[in-house]
Amino acid sequence: MYVRTNSGLSPEEVRFENGIDFFVESRADFYILRPETVESFFILNYLTGDPVYREWGWDVFQAIENVCKQKYGYSEIHRVSEHNVTVTDKMESFFPAETLKYLYLLFDPDTKIDVLNKHVFNTEAHPFLYISP
Repeated sequence: MYVRTNSGLSPEEVRFENGIDFFVESRADFYILRPETVESFFILNYLTGDPVYREWGWDVFQAIENVCKQKYGYSEIHRVSEHNVTVTDKMESFFPAETLKYLYLLFDPDTKIDVLNKHVFNTEAHPFLYISP
């Protein structure tokens, strides 16, 4: 979805037709800096070692930098499917707490985070050491 929009960012919602293709819903043509996609890239890269997930993460990071970065932070945007996005001047706290954290971890090959054997992420992407009962 990221690759198919003019902004390089995914819309909040899409509509699938014929089980094959999708279309951006006009009521959901916005991006609010959500972490779920880059979280998936981090975990998939961790599990498979396939560099494609880092490439996709880099593409998302560049789109965020090019489209969402403002003078004092990052902004949600409207009209991701168009060339001329609208900046909302709003940034949810999950952007630095989760989205940027997962991007950082994705590009940190020496991370001490071990999601399979040692650590668990809470709902805000904070790693905790797992201690078996």
